[in-house]
Amino acid sequence: MNEKKSMMAMTWLGQVLLYALFAGVIGVFSRWPSYQALAPDQAMIKLSFSHHGKPVSECRQASAVELAKLPPNMRAPLICPRERSPVTVELDVDGVASYRHVAVPSGLSRDGASAVYHRLQVPAGPHRIAVRLNDDARMPGFAHVRAATVVLKPAQILVIDFDEEKGGITLQ
Repeated sequence: MNEKKSMMAMTWLGQVLLYALFAGVIGVFSRWPSYQALAPDQAMIKLSFSHHGKPVSECRQASAVELAKLPPNMRAPLICPRERSPVTVELDVDGVASYRHVAVPSGLSRDGASAVYHRLQVPAGPHRIAVRLNDDARMPGFAHVRAATVVLKPAQILVIDFDEEKGGITLQ
C-alpha cells in the first residue's frame, strides 16, 4: 500500500514539475528575444488595396443571329465582357521609383479584383510621395495620380489605399 501511495506521489510531483517547466518556457519566450517592428528612426509606407479594373472592352450590341442561338431567358441585347483590366501601380518616394507592379485580376475568368500589397521602410522625416494607378487597359497612361509631401514620425505607418468613393488614391 505504501508503494502505491509513493508511486502516486511521484506521478503528481512529475506532473507539477513538467507544468512548471512548461510555464517557465512560456514566460521566457514571452519576453525574449525582444521584437521591434521598426528601428527608432524608421517609418513605414504600406501600399495596400484591392480594386476591380475596368472591363477590357466595351459592351456591344448582339446580332439577331447571336440572339437566336441563345435560350429565350438569356437573350440580352448587350454582350459585355467579364474580363477586367489589370491594375498597374507605380510608387515614387523622393523622386526615386520605389515600386512598380501590374496586378492581374483574380478569378478563373479574370473578372475579380486585383490586389496589391507592398511595404517600404523609409527614414522618418519629410518625403515626397507620388502614386500613379491605371485600371483601364484601353487607356494609355495613368487614370489616377496623387502626389503629396508627407512628414513621417518615427514608427509611423502611412497607408496608401485606393477608394473611388473618396476620390481615388488616399494617404492615411
